[in-house]
Amino acid sequence: MTAPLIAILDDEPQIRALLSETLTEAGFRTAAFARATEFEAALARTTPDVCLVDLGLPDRDGLALVHRLALESGATIIIISGRAQVQDRVTGLELGADDYIIKPFDPAEVVARIRARLRTPKSATPAHATARFNGWTAHFERYLLTADDGREVSFSHAEGEVLRLFLEAPKRLISRQQMQESLGGGAGESFDRAMDVRISRLRTKLGEDPKNPRLIKTIYGAGYIFLGDVNWH
Repeated sequence: MTAPLIAILDDEPQIRALLSETLTEAGFRTAAFARATEFEAALARTTPDVCLVDLGLPDRDGLALVHRLALESGATIIIISGRAQVQDRVTGLELGADDYIIKPFDPAEVVARIRARLRTPKSATPAHATARFNGWTAHFERYLLTADDGREVSFSHAEGEVLRLFLEAPKRLISRQQMQESLGGGAGESFDRAMDVRISRLRTKLGEDPKNPRLIKTIYGAGYIFLGDVNWH
């Protein structure tokens, strides 16, 4: 089996070298880039399994790049940044990142986070499948929601993981622990915050009333439950 490919985008040569060496020793293939233009050109030829993206890039806004990657690529996106403020982490997750690691970091932690993301169980439904529910159709291969009235709303890779988890288990309680086991990534407060952000954005895209959502219900102290009727195609 071919080793997973990890793309590294960071303008600091020492960081690129450290990550490349560490990940290669851990059994991954790597491709490292100093500039976003080089990185995007490579993505046009192949899609990595995981993208490690620094936000302080010399030729592109890092957050804008993360958002575009989330919408257009099927890769897992992990931000590695010196921006340690809570709002920076929240913004990165809101724009579609799957995880956020703060510099300076322990290389072993990066390896562990990547492995956790790659251990995410494969869905029981094909990646190209579509799901109809409550006036919406989710096209997972295109990261797109279409409404019966013709509206189209895009969603990120990270949001799609959560949506698929709900649609594959409608009307069943999904606990925070089950979500963490299914989706991988960090644990504790950082994981909870990431899930809160993604679920909030999904509710907004589905036109949910934030005070009384009818599809994605929060069961306080227990988890979430998706109340729609779902048909897979």
